[in-house]
Amino acid sequence: MPQPSVLITGCSSGIGRALADAFKAGGYAVWATARKASDLAELQQAGFHAVALDVNDGEALQQLAERLGEEIGGLDVLINNAGYGAMGPLLDGGVDAMRQQFETNVFAIVGVTRAFFPLLRRSRGLVVNIGSVSAILVTPFAGAYCASKAAVHALSDALRMELAPFAIEVMEVQPGAIASSFGASASQQAEALIREDSPWWPLREGIRARARASQDNPTPASDFAAHLFAAVQRDKRPRLLRLGNGSRALPLLAALLPRALLQRLLSKRFGLAKAL
Repeated sequence: MPQPSVLITGCSSGIGRALADAFKAGGYAVWATARKASDLAELQQAGFHAVALDVNDGEALQQLAERLGEEIGGLDVLINNAGYGAMGPLLDGGVDAMRQQFETNVFAIVGVTRAFFPLLRRSRGLVVNIGSVSAILVTPFAGAYCASKAAVHALSDALRMELAPFAIEVMEVQPGAIASSFGASASQQAEALIREDSPWWPLREGIRARARASQDNPTPASDFAAHLFAAVQRDKRPRLLRLGNGSRALPLLAALLPRALLQRLLSKRFGLAKAL
């Protein structure tokens, strides 16, 4: 049997790096992408096929797809992991922040999957899209991020139906709190928007609390990766996989609580209960 292959986007740290480690330990040839030279050097040293890639660069995607076609002929698993969390009030970030969020979290999934479709078709492969429970439980000060992950949920359902005739499966993963650099990155995004001239300046601590929320009692990334790898290896793979702290409880909360009550609770949690 030939060695199975996986391409994982966004492998510089956190979930992406943990997935690369898990698949390598499971016998896969791992093509791990990142953007920074220092991250690529670490990935190369760890024994991965490290590739510089901006998931929004269509030309680079096509070149990588051609390279994999020549070197390995097909692709067994594609994991669309690259993404980030834009935090802060929606109106402070505006259309530009929303556009940037969707470029990486949503549009890139379509671009990456489209580029590698011929290789996935050849191998009767699997597409794994990393979404979030934020697609289900929408919170204040993360509107752009929640909207992007809701879009990931919708396009995963559409792709699953559209790729089925080609024997390509689609699995959506909705992580809860996973230990990673996501919180630090989200905090940086938030701080870039927190300004004294913003109407939400008095609520800046609530904005910061939302940016840090993903790191409240997080599940280790290695545990997350091990469970996802096990799911990929099943004969009957799940269409939707929820992993990590809060990944089951939060969607259940969103389903059971009246919307008005849920919004009051979230408003209180992030400092929006008082009028300004």
